[in-house]
Amino acid sequence: MKNRERVDRVFLFVLLFVVIGLFFRVVLEGKEKIPHRIPRTETRIKIDGILDDAAWKEALVLELKYEVRPGENIEPPVKTEVLLVYSHSHLYAAFRAYDPNPSSISAHIRERDNIGGDDWVALSLDTFNDQRRAYTFICNPLGVQADEYASAEGGGEAWDAIWNSAGRITGEGYIVEMSIPFNTLLFQRKSGSQEQVWGIDAVRSYPRNVRYLISLFPWDRSNNCYMCQAEKLIGFAGAAPGKNIELDPTLYSIFTQEREDFPRGDFIEKEKKVDPGLTARWGFTPNLTLSATVNPDFSNVEADIPQLDINTRFAIYYPEKRPFFLEGASIFNTRFQAVHTRALADPDWGVKVTGKEGKHAIGFFSVRDHIANLLIPGSQGSRSSFMDMNTLGSVLRYRLDVGKSSTVGMLVTDREGSGYYNRVAGVDTDLKINPKDRIQLQFLGSQTRYPQDFSATYRQPAEIFWGKALDAYYNHDTRSFDWYAGYTDVSDNFRADLGFMPQTGYRNIEAGLSHSWNRPRGYWYTVLNVGASGRQEKDYQGNLLSKGITFNLNYIGPVRSYLNLYTNFGKSTYEGIEFDDNHVYFNGAVRPSGTFEFFFTGLLGDGIDFDNIQAGNRFQLGGTVILRLGRHLDLVLDHKFERFNVDAGRLYRANISYLRLVYYFNKRTFLRGILKYVDYKYNTDLYGFPIDPRFKHLFSQFLFSYEINPRTVLFLGYSDDYYGYHTVALTQSNRTFFVKIGYALVL
Repeated sequence: MKNRERVDRVFLFVLLFVVIGLFFRVVLEGKEKIPHRIPRTETRIKIDGILDDAAWKEALVLELKYEVRPGENIEPPVKTEVLLVYSHSHLYAAFRAYDPNPSSISAHIRERDNIGGDDWVALSLDTFNDQRRAYTFICNPLGVQADEYASAEGGGEAWDAIWNSAGRITGEGYIVEMSIPFNTLLFQRKSGSQEQVWGIDAVRSYPRNVRYLISLFPWDRSNNCYMCQAEKLIGFAGAAPGKNIELDPTLYSIFTQEREDFPRGDFIEKEKKVDPGLTARWGFTPNLTLSATVNPDFSNVEADIPQLDINTRFAIYYPEKRPFFLEGASIFNTRFQAVHTRALADPDWGVKVTGKEGKHAIGFFSVRDHIANLLIPGSQGSRSSFMDMNTLGSVLRYRLDVGKSSTVGMLVTDREGSGYYNRVAGVDTDLKINPKDRIQLQFLGSQTRYPQDFSATYRQPAEIFWGKALDAYYNHDTRSFDWYAGYTDVSDNFRADLGFMPQTGYRNIEAGLSHSWNRPRGYWYTVLNVGASGRQEKDYQGNLLSKGITFNLNYIGPVRSYLNLYTNFGKSTYEGIEFDDNHVYFNGAVRPSGTFEFFFTGLLGDGIDFDNIQAGNRFQLGGTVILRLGRHLDLVLDHKFERFNVDAGRLYRANISYLRLVYYFNKRTFLRGILKYVDYKYNTDLYGFPIDPRFKHLFSQFLFSYEINPRTVLFLGYSDDYYGYHTVALTQSNRTFFVKIGYALVL
């Protein structure tokens, strides 16, 4: 143990030395581009997809001259222009997307944030010109919207803004108009006459035999910072968010019946309520926003896509979908997922502050919750539980910009209840040493106390206990070669009850490298990547948890197809027994048109029967079909199959099916039905404890949605659950009717 601690100290010392030695290089890196001047207009623009307003004649016009995928900064196959102009309250953007064959344009009426298979154009705005994150506004050719936060590396996160758009297919291609209110954005604090410099990219997705990405500027594939390469806009003098106040009253009504004595009992009333609520948003400066909510509606109207939960050790992750938590969520992201707001289940109220002042970014929220959902982690598995008590969950995040694109930060989380608390605090850094090299470090410490009865039930420490978590990651990434190395150390007693960290009590070290070949359009592949990685993970007593070597092959090619193939050779240990862990995993897709897409996944190889602690053979296969029937009808069919065999025979068989059918009347209105069916069959002779040989579950949900913007909505819905077992036919267990009305009043 002392040797292990000595190695840890040496490792940390070396990392600290590297960070200090490279600090000055980081802060001096980079040169600014010469900005384009964006004109101001006093003329009102009508957003209708027709560029006949006088203001467009004054606009800055920029051409998207670079095909950045699959070609590498070559002349694009089609011409695209973006037009930009602003008023005192709005930024206006328009795209002229030319197409030699307009009939091949893929465009469908969809709900918001669901336009991935279509043609689209996007505008990314780095409003602080800090090259770390950007707002991205996306539209398909019919003006259907999507939006997200883009990170410095180019990835995106969900975000729901209120803005206006319109699109129209023409004889020459299509036109999109966007009107983005300044009160939707956070930006630099300037006096009325001072100009601002913003980073900008405009991107067109042109999906044909391959998906072409066309950009305003060339993308250097050996540069790990996307926004560092962005073009610049200068102007925005007098840009103001107005009062920047938004009031969102909601009314949520639910009526639920449940079968009293399943499966033969009558239905009785379980829940009947009408809940008014109010969420308020105030941009008290152009770059800081205060949000508060009372009796909020934190319901989800979209059912989670089902995942196989049979023979699993660790909790399954489900993403956050609730608007209050999504806004400004990116600031809370770190290497460790110490903040995951789905841990907050049934809040009474919440308050939140997010924004940025100069180089200082801040995020804070505090939420009072009725239930304390808990994840009890371990080195070889996790359990889920809850405590029926009121808790106050609070998170404070601070991040300081360093140099051109690096950051250092701190994170504090606190959850308090009767006889219970969990407190986490730590520091982190993300250093872009140069365009190719990046180092990320994070250290967290936790202090936890559980109530005595909870500690006794779940065998947790009876007194106050402490834990630590360390993560270090180095990545070298170029257009054709990359390698990485990482080390993670999480102690047995570390807890992050406001996050999602299902494993503790382990030390993991891993490294990998890969080489890529890139080809422009016309070849049998556009990207071909081969690589290998190795890892070793041990618990805090020095016992092996897992080790292995993985070889990967990644392919992207015509018909918008891709295939990822991973072959693993290794060992895993469970309950002191070492097992082989040799398996093949693959996933891929074929998308020959905007109306049909097919995705598939599979796994074949060694497995562990965690219930009976024995070796086995596992086979998984999954497929998803997406059909777009005309412009208005979408069908998604997903199926997952798993079979597990042991020496004595078939242990279990699992099937999960998911059907989603949506008819879009227009951009604001749709009718949707969802069915999820789970069917598990167990061989009871091969289990060392009693188990029902059959489990079935059918879930259905039907929803009518009318949505003017993300917060002005009307939802009418119905859902129910059916359960079945070996001696019980599939029988309805409950049914729920719900109504939600929301209105966004922007002042």
